[in-house]
Amino acid sequence: MPIRALIADDHELFRSGMKQLLVDVLHAEDVREAESMDRALEILTNEGAGDLVLVDWRMPGMSGAESLAALRDGFPEAKVAVISAWEDRSDILAALGAGVHGYIPKSLSSTQIAAALQGILDGRIFVPPAMGKREGMGDGAGGGVSKLDQDKLTLRQRDVLQELLKGQASKEIARTLDIAEGTVKIHLAAIYRALGVRTRAEAIAKMSKNN
Repeated sequence: MPIRALIADDHELFRSGMKQLLVDVLHAEDVREAESMDRALEILTNEGAGDLVLVDWRMPGMSGAESLAALRDGFPEAKVAVISAWEDRSDILAALGAGVHGYIPKSLSSTQIAAALQGILDGRIFVPPAMGKREGMGDGAGGGVSKLDQDKLTLRQRDVLQELLKGQASKEIARTLDIAEGTVKIHLAAIYRALGVRTRAEAIAKMSKNN
């Protein structure tokens, strides 16, 4: 099925390059552009979200994690990803915590960006490779999730974790697994304890390094 996307970035040259990549490599047929978050929301509201929404972390009208969470809530059918020149660990964790499906550094090559976008469209969450090298993101060498960590989880907790890694919010996980949202939150708390993390974002980052 043809990909329908939106690129929201205040740099016209970058938007143009991203549009070309989406068309040439991912075979997108409808790529819209916005120079601000306000314009992006106007387009999304009037024309629908489509399959993929790419937003810059810092641009006019963008309020960081707050804006991202609003995008995810307002347009749950779309994959939402940040693509940014900023690579601070705190920014990446804030974006992942807001429920985006990936945080893609602009420093990556066009081939790497295309692969990241394809993975996101296929249902995976993209975490920058450098996150695995940052202090505090894991335990021991590499900081991944050991089999022992995962063995601590019940079958239902593993189901919840898999939905979390698809970028699903608690409400969406509850609907998918046909359980109460409160139950999902209880499972998430247990998952965080088993993985040795404190937040959704850290769980996603840690699991992504293991995959």
